[in-house]
Amino acid sequence: MKNYIKVDEWNIIEEGFDPHLNKISESIFSLGNGRMGQRANFEETYSGESLLGNYVAGVYYPDKTRVGWWKNGYPEYFAKVLNAANWIGIDVKVDGETLDLHTAKVSDFRRVLNMHEGYLQRSFTAELPSGKQVKVNSQRFCSIVDDEAGAICYRITPLNFSGDLTLTPYIDGDVKNQDANYDEKFWEEVTKEVNESTAFLTMRTKKTAFEVCTGMQFIIYQNGKALELNPESIQREKYVASLVTVSANQNEETTICKFAANLSSENYPKDKLLQHCREVIQKITQKGFEQMLQEQVQAWTSKWEESDIVIEGDVTAQQGIRFNIFQLNQTYTGEDARLNIGPKGFTGEKYGGTTYWDTEAYCVPFFLATADPQVTRNLLIYRYKHLQKAIENAEKLGFTHGAALYPMVTINGEECHNEWEITFEEIHRNAAIAFAIYNYVRYTGDAAYLSEYGLEVLLGIARFWSQRVNWSEARQQYVMLGVTGPNEYENNVNNNWYTSTMAMWCLEYALEAIGIVKTGASEKYADIVRRTNFREQEEMAKWQHILDNMYLPVDEEKGVFLQQDGYLDKENILVKDLRPADRPLNQKWSWDRILRSPFIKQADVLQGLYFLEDRFDLETIRRNFDFYEPRTVHESSLSPCVHAILAAKLGDEERAYQFYLRTSRLDLDDYNNDTEDGCHTTSMAGTWMSVVEGFGGMRVRENQLRFNPFLPAKWQSFSFKIGFRGVLLNIKVSKEGVQILNQSDKDISVVVYDKLYEIKAKAQILAEHEYAA
Repeated sequence: MKNYIKVDEWNIIEEGFDPHLNKISESIFSLGNGRMGQRANFEETYSGESLLGNYVAGVYYPDKTRVGWWKNGYPEYFAKVLNAANWIGIDVKVDGETLDLHTAKVSDFRRVLNMHEGYLQRSFTAELPSGKQVKVNSQRFCSIVDDEAGAICYRITPLNFSGDLTLTPYIDGDVKNQDANYDEKFWEEVTKEVNESTAFLTMRTKKTAFEVCTGMQFIIYQNGKALELNPESIQREKYVASLVTVSANQNEETTICKFAANLSSENYPKDKLLQHCREVIQKITQKGFEQMLQEQVQAWTSKWEESDIVIEGDVTAQQGIRFNIFQLNQTYTGEDARLNIGPKGFTGEKYGGTTYWDTEAYCVPFFLATADPQVTRNLLIYRYKHLQKAIENAEKLGFTHGAALYPMVTINGEECHNEWEITFEEIHRNAAIAFAIYNYVRYTGDAAYLSEYGLEVLLGIARFWSQRVNWSEARQQYVMLGVTGPNEYENNVNNNWYTSTMAMWCLEYALEAIGIVKTGASEKYADIVRRTNFREQEEMAKWQHILDNMYLPVDEEKGVFLQQDGYLDKENILVKDLRPADRPLNQKWSWDRILRSPFIKQADVLQGLYFLEDRFDLETIRRNFDFYEPRTVHESSLSPCVHAILAAKLGDEERAYQFYLRTSRLDLDDYNNDTEDGCHTTSMAGTWMSVVEGFGGMRVRENQLRFNPFLPAKWQSFSFKIGFRGVLLNIKVSKEGVQILNQSDKDISVVVYDKLYEIKAKAQILAEHEYAA
């Protein structure tokens, strides 16, 4: 765990430059706007270790799968999130000497991510090998107002000399992915041009033929005045630039403002890309840096009004939650239903694809409560549009009759994950998609979604589960063989409790949804039956028979659900027995040793208890929590938040708080020694859940919001906002009690500590604490 980030309520601050931490900082200080994003690479040349990353949403490359032994059913490719053209670059030379923090002596280095206003600022003093010293201050952002654009203001001041500064703003499309399976470069040049202070470069992806036009324009100022420029144009393969040399006096600041845009053929005809890119560049350059920044600040102010969580008395906790909310809002806006939320967002290229079960299991609750319902609807429709691909994925594995297996990793609906124990066996992802439909309908009351889209997905998923189980003559029950549960440190196990339990839940919900649609939208139901060839009586009878006869592993003596058959055969050692030198296991142990150990990567049984908590009494949850948590190493970013929520439900304040800190500061403190690959964006929604569902105790039951909050001892208060069925509530939990302000024009009833309160429009109530053990 690293602790070099300074604690601050609204800013992520790094003071002093340590090149060994640079890739971690590049992830943490990343910027994005839902349409494009980039890691916090330096504008000027940096020859030290770095992971260059600029990304354009929806653009990918199908890198051919690389495995030692091909197995039937493997996907042909692994979809790569592409490192796109580098638009931030500004090479700087001081009297012909390159400014490079890897070779310069660096002092007064400070990097600040201003989350409240949405920009990255960096300042430093550099002494070049010649002894010349310069002071630099740069500021940049990806605009969420002009969401195909970004802007940079780069200021450089000679400190102990007067001389020439050579500035070369450029666009470089000759980039590669760190994770290319065969070290292939994925982009080809289409067109390029340079015209004085503007330049454009259009690149095309191999195979998929996406085109992205990247444009730039720059202005150089001295003494507050724009200089008349006569730049030298530079063109080479996949690269365009303009070179300008200016005279700079000692202690005189020279400023270059660079405006850039990335336009994709996903949004424009290819033959119009360049034209539209010119228009965007002209528009943002006319606005100027200060106006664009002012608009950025205003837009982020509005975002924070919707989604901020305020924690009083604990700055470390406050910084953590705001960082997570900031990254989520940078990654996904919901404006384009073709897009989804990748596990690294715009902060790195690891994992590939843009869609995992993380979206449905973790991100949906965040967007349900903090954004317009259409945002979540778009996430669900995204899966509906991939239903046919999910059916084809299942067919490749031998399933029939419309059974649907959604992919573990995808960018277009096809499975593109090439590890067999994931691709073939981590099938619990189907359940997360069904649960998200349930969660959306429960939260919004939009039951019409079932007849419009949801039921077809539920039918495909239910058909899959009904074929994936088999009848065991020995047990005289249905069993689920050869699966991998959420705990990926166990592969190819039989009767994983979570997978089997959630499969049963899916069958139940499908049966329930059939009844809802059949009763409330009979014509649409008849159409669905026809189009899906649904054999109502036969299939429903089969599903019910499975529900009545499903085997679930339980240890009656311990009173716990067994993670899978044979789990208790493992050596009975706990995480506390591990040496610190052995952590994290996935970086220190062989896979064989991990598979034979009792250690659990992430919530597995406990994930099921979180989803279906209404079905279990408090003591059942407590026994399972106390059994499995000491065996869990939390080496998945998805794990601590679930444990925080369950610990809070159990009144275990100490563990709830510790798990909250771990999930909220997972990347800031680099808990798992992997932040340099990119932030864990999808699990960041779990941080929000830890506060709202954990400490806030928020649930939706019987069409009502319910709260059962408690205040951690280190906090003076905490507050959050919830949008629910057209009503915006501000909930504040303090030592005085639970204050709920209805900021809307509609009345609402809520339940606090099992007591019903009617809250009139624009009114508030105060509920006294009734802490439950």
